Formats: sequence, C-alpha cells, structure tokens
Amino acid sequence: MVNVSIVTAGSRGDVQPYVALGHGLQQAGYKVRILANENFESLVTESGLDFDSIGENIEAITQTEEWRKTIESGNFLKILAKMQSEMKRHAAKSARIIPNLLKGSDLLITGMGGIGGIYDLAETMHIPTVQAYVFPFTPTSEFPAPLVPNLPLGVVLNRLSFHVLRQMFWQNVKPSDTAIRQAVGMGKGSFWGPYASLQRRHVPAIYGFSPHVLPQPHDWPDNHLVTGYWYLDAPDGWTPPTDLVDFLNRGKPPVYIGFGSMLSTNPEEAGKVAIGALERSGQRGIIASGWGGLKTSQLPDTVYAVSSIPHSWLFPRMAAVVHHGGAGTTSAGLGAGIPSIIIPFMGDQPYWGKRVADLGVGTKPIPHKKLTLEKLTAAINEAISDTSMRQRAADLGQAIRAENGVGKAVSLIRQFGQSLGVAQPSTATTISISGD
Repeated sequence: MVNVSIVTAGSRGDVQPYVALGHGLQQAGYKVRILANENFESLVTESGLDFDSIGENIEAITQTEEWRKTIESGNFLKILAKMQSEMKRHAAKSARIIPNLLKGSDLLITGMGGIGGIYDLAETMHIPTVQAYVFPFTPTSEFPAPLVPNLPLGVVLNRLSFHVLRQMFWQNVKPSDTAIRQAVGMGKGSFWGPYASLQRRHVPAIYGFSPHVLPQPHDWPDNHLVTGYWYLDAPDGWTPPTDLVDFLNRGKPPVYIGFGSMLSTNPEEAGKVAIGALERSGQRGIIASGWGGLKTSQLPDTVYAVSSIPHSWLFPRMAAVVHHGGAGTTSAGLGAGIPSIIIPFMGDQPYWGKRVADLGVGTKPIPHKKLTLEKLTAAINEAISDTSMRQRAADLGQAIRAENGVGKAVSLIRQFGQSLGVAQPSTATTISISGD
C-alpha cells in the first residue's frame, strides 16, 4: 500500500480541491490521508479518505468580532498579521503532532499548508514531496502575482511580485516553522523560507486551475504543470432538500448569491442588498449564508435560503452566480458554464475577478467595500441579458468540463512519484472524475 499524506489549510474553498485530488488518488489505488483543520473531518471522510486534525476549527476561530472587522477591511497585510497571531498561539501544539502524523508517509502532497515548516520537515524525514497549488505561486514574467492583478508591472517586476508574495506568506507562517524545527531538533531555517530548497531539489508542482482560464506560463520549470480544476462531486448518497428541488422547478433558473467563508460586520445589511438586487432585477434567487457574510430574516417567495449545498450540483441549475471570488467557488462557477459576478474581499479574489471579466464570462468585479444595491442590480441585469457573455461562459464551461483535471493530476503524481523512487500501487482502478 502506497501511503499519501495531503496537508492543506484554510477555508472550505481552500481545502475541498485537495479532497478531490485525494479522492482521485484513492481511486487510482493509493491510500490517502488528509491533514487539515478539525472542522473538515466530515468533508474528508464522506469522500472515503482518512483524516487527521492539525488545528482547531477555523470557522469557530474566525467568528469573533475582531476577525470579522479584519476580514471586512480587505487589508491583506492586516489579515496576514492576524493569521500570524493565531499561528503563534497554535504553533507549539501543531509542532508536537505533525511529525508523528507524517510518519509512514510514502509521499507528501501540499501547497500553502506546507510552507510553515512541513516542506523542510518532509526533507528531513526523507519523504518525497509534490507541491500542489490552486493559484499561481511559481514566479513568472508573463503576469503579476495574484495580490497585484491590476498593476501592469512588466517582465522584471512581474517576477519580482511573486517573490514578494512568497515572502509575505513565509513571514506569516514562520512561527509554525520555528516550532516544528524546535520539536524535531532541526537547525535554524533559511531567512527566506523553503523556496530556494524546493527549487534546488527540483520539487515538482501541480496547479489545480484550468489552462483555458490561465494558460501555463512558458517560463515555468518543466515539472511545474497546470492540470485543470480539481472538482469534488457531492458525496455518494447525497440528495438535495425536497423543498429546494420544488423551488427550482417552480420557475426560471435563479441567481445564486453567497460569499462562502467571508465574514461581514453587518451580514443583515448584506442580506438586504442581495434580496433588493434580486427584486429590482426581477430574478429569483438562492442565498447562501456561508460562514456569516450574509444573513436574511424575511424572504420573499422568489428567494430560497441555504447554509451549504454542493456547488457541483447547484451551480449548473443557476442563471448566474454572485460570489466572493475564492479559487474554489470561481472554478465551480466557470465549470457550470454560467456568468459570474465576483465581489472580492481580499487575497487572490480580485485576481480571479479580473480574470473572469477579462475572459468575458462575467461582469467587472465589484470590491466588497464598494458594493451597493444599485451596482449589484446592474451587474445581475448584465449577466442575465448579455447573450454574448452567456455564450462565452457556456463555451468555457464545456471546455473546462472536458479537462478531467483530477485525472491529469493523478497521472502526473504517478510520474513524479516514479522519478522520486516512490513505489506505485499494485492495482489501480480507472479514474473517472466528472468536471461538474
């Protein structure tokens, strides 16, 4: 049995693509375990994978008023500082458990979750590693880093912007790196983080986004490859609520509005804007409360509220989707083949919002702090009435669904594993992953 450990962190949109990747690997004969925050246990185990917790419930941690204000500010430096404070608080505990959890691993797959000491720990433990990301992280001269999508930086500064991005993340997770090194007796790490070591050892990387959305840069290393999105289907046996199905069947396809894990200091007001925009545009709606970005009390008959529904099932039944622009939700909207209206809060969300608009498959993004009833109404009207946009979105969705990103990623991991001396599964089933 070939044991694969996948380390991931963040919100559901960050974690779910890695669960999809793990599910594909398990179908191919690998034994897969996901190491993530404790609130994702059911997401992992419902996909038939093993789970171990490497941290507290991230949703519960971020429900404080202080966290809400920090996220609502949209200031990524403040958000990173707050995250660093949380890292320091939990670093010692994580450092005690992570080395033991990685014992027995034949292969490690990780992305941003590996920067805080796990990449170097795996090297010390002689565990072959594959990097895996859902947004561009390898420096390129062809476009700027995700945190500065609107700056025309040019060849040299484009590449420099990625190094700045990498250092921002590294400085944020240094407490975890220090704690892990102390726990296992490793020496002091590089001031610049693990990146030089990863490059020196030619550690391969896979990217879980579509080349139709963002083509593979020509100046990336040969073993850094874009695979297509890593989609996770609804769990076996899952059925949608009967009243939701009834609502969908009663009229024209609705518009989805939800901000996922993004928090708001005034979710009631955000809910009023959402309902008001649906009413003014004459559209039915599905409103998702998520972690607290939207809250509704009295709903008209034309609006249905959900807490969480698999996007793979819901989005193809929508007329358009309004969301925060997280990598996972963006991929679901694009794969569904419908226009997207992105309301970015922070991080890489403005990047995906701009990319969607540039591709002509969604409206111009509206920054969360500038969202108004009038702007959201206009964006919904545009997404519904612009037939050229709707056709481009449908064509892109069809191309994305044909990619089988998980299948390609699994094939590359098998190839990388062979080159790294990792034994391969003795038997493997055929990988069949839908692109919904």
